[in-house]
Amino acid sequence: MRSSSYFPMPARALLVLALTAVAVPTAHAADTPATAQAAKPYMGWSSWSMQSSKYPGLNPDGDYSYLTEANVLKQTDALAAKLKKYGYEYVNIDAGWWMDKTWKSGFDQYGRQKPDPVRFPSGMKAVADRIHAKGLKAGIYLPAGLEKGAYGDGRTPIWNADGCTTADIVYDDLRTTNGWDSAYKLDFAKPCTSKYIDSQAELIAGWGYDFLKLDGVGPGSGKSGDQYDNVADVAAWHRAIAETGRPIHLELSWSLDIGHAADWKKYSQGRRIDTDVECYCNTLVSWENSVDDRWDDTPAWTRHAGPGGWNDLDSLDVGNGEMDGLTKAERQSYATLWAIAKSPLYTGDDLTRLDSYGLSLLTNREVIALNQGPNPPAHPVTPSDPQQVWASKNPDGTYTVALFNLADKPASVTADWSTLGFTGKAAVRDLWNHENLGTHRNKVSQALPAHGSRLFTVTPRGTALASTGYEAESPANTLTGNASVADCSACSDGKKVGNLYLGGKLTFNDVVVAKSGTYQIKVSYISGDARSVDVSANGGGATRHKLPATGDWGTVSSVYVPVTLKAGSNTITFDSGNDYAPDIDRIDVPQSS
Repeated sequence: MRSSSYFPMPARALLVLALTAVAVPTAHAADTPATAQAAKPYMGWSSWSMQSSKYPGLNPDGDYSYLTEANVLKQTDALAAKLKKYGYEYVNIDAGWWMDKTWKSGFDQYGRQKPDPVRFPSGMKAVADRIHAKGLKAGIYLPAGLEKGAYGDGRTPIWNADGCTTADIVYDDLRTTNGWDSAYKLDFAKPCTSKYIDSQAELIAGWGYDFLKLDGVGPGSGKSGDQYDNVADVAAWHRAIAETGRPIHLELSWSLDIGHAADWKKYSQGRRIDTDVECYCNTLVSWENSVDDRWDDTPAWTRHAGPGGWNDLDSLDVGNGEMDGLTKAERQSYATLWAIAKSPLYTGDDLTRLDSYGLSLLTNREVIALNQGPNPPAHPVTPSDPQQVWASKNPDGTYTVALFNLADKPASVTADWSTLGFTGKAAVRDLWNHENLGTHRNKVSQALPAHGSRLFTVTPRGTALASTGYEAESPANTLTGNASVADCSACSDGKKVGNLYLGGKLTFNDVVVAKSGTYQIKVSYISGDARSVDVSANGGGATRHKLPATGDWGTVSSVYVPVTLKAGSNTITFDSGNDYAPDIDRIDVPQSS
C-alpha cells in the first residue's frame, strides 16, 4: 500500500511532526546481512498503480477493486511473455489482498492477515505457486504495526507463542502507528511482541513469497515522533525473515526519513524515498503529481544507494500511453531518471496493453544495463535549475551523462566536460536511440522539448582538468551580514562559511584566471534542504541557482555553476538575498575556460 491506500489523499497532505528516536532490538545471531541480497535493483511489476487509478474500466467494482487473483495472474502471464527476458521478475501484490471490496479487513485466528475469498479464491500460496511456475518471483504487502481489526479486544492468541495474546504485544494505551494510524504500535519491550512478527514472517514464507513491502514505516510516511518510529519493527522483521530460512527481499515504504538511513540500510534491501508517484486521478500518474518531485528529492539519497540496498523512486509507469497520462518526452525522462538513479525498475502499467513506445522504453537493453550494472548512481553536477545535467563516473572510465529540461517549454541543455573533470574531446553514445554521435569537443548540447531528456555514455579522449581551490573561510575573503566561519568536520579544511541568510554574503577575493571566459566553478557546500543562492562575479549581475539538498548538515556535496571571469584577479560572490542559502565549504576554479 502507498500513502493513499487507507485514506485516498496525497501523501504530502499529511502533517510532519518532530522526530525522536527509540531503541531497537539487539540483532539476533541468526540475522543475515542486508548485503546478502539486492546485489542490483530489482525489476518487476506492482499492482498499486492500477488499483489506485480512476482510469475508466480499471476499477469497475469500486475504488481499488482491480486487485484480484485473476488480474494478478493476467499480469503474471504478460510479464513472463513480454518482459521476463529483459530481467523483470517480481510480481508484487500490493495493499488489499486481505480486504473485501468495501476495504474491510479479514484476519485468521492468530491476528494475521487472511486473503479475501472473493479477491483471491485460491489463496495466497496458490497464487505464489502460479507466479513461480512462470519462472518469476512473488511479492506481497503488509503495513507496519498490529492492525486494529486484528486486536480482538486483546484476546487473540499469537501463533506458536503459548500464553501470548494481542494485549501482550502492544502498548497499554493502544497508541496507534504507521502512516495512516491504522494499527496499534507494537511494544518490543514485551517478550511476546517479536513472536507476532515471527508468525507473520512464517506465514508469508510458508506461502512461498520472495518479497515483502512493509508500508507506512516511520520516521517517514508523513509521520514522525516516538509513536511513529518503526525502526524496531523493521529490525524485528529483518530478524524474523532470516529465521524463516527463506530469502525474502524486504522493501520499506514510504518517504522514509533520511536521518535513519543507516537503520534502513542495516535492516532492509530497499526504501521508498518519496511520496506516491500515482496521481489518484483519471490516469496512472501525471507529471506534476508527482513524477517531477523526484528530481528534487533524489540527490540527498544518492550516496546511500548500493549493493544491498537501493533508493526506490516508486512505480515506473511509462508503458501505457494515454493511460499513463504523460507525453512521450515525459515518459522518457521518467525512465531516464529511474535508470540513472539505480532505482528498482518495476512498472505499474497494464502489461497486457503496452504500446510500442512504452515497450521500447521498458526493454531498452542499454538503459537496463546502466541500471543493473556496476556503475554508481548518477547525481546532479549542475544546480537544481530547470535545465539540469546528472552524471556518474563508471568503473571503466566512461561517464553516464543525462540532460534534462524540466521547464514547461523547449530549451537547450549543455553538458560541459569540465563538470566531469576533463577537457578536450570525448566520444558520445545515445543510449535510448542506440546511436554513436561521434566526437564532441569540450561539451555536448541538445535542444530538448518541455520535460525532455537525453541519455549518453561519454568516453573521454581529452586530458584531466586542473583547478585551483579557494577555501570559503580564508581570511582573504569578505563576509557580509550574518555570514560567519564555523567548524565543519566534513569540509576540506575543517571549516565552512554559514549563516548566509537575509542578506548574508560570502565574497571570494583575488580569484585569478589566465584569460577571460565562462568557467564552470565547482561549489562544495552543505545544505540539509534545497536552498538557493545568487552567484555573481566582479560586482556584475547575479544568477540565482537552487542547490540540491545534501540530506543533512554534516554532508558535503558539490555542483558546478557557470561564472564569467576576466583575465587576472576576480571576485566571486555568493549572496543569500532575502532567503536562506547553503553553507559554503570551498570553490574550485578551472585553470582554463
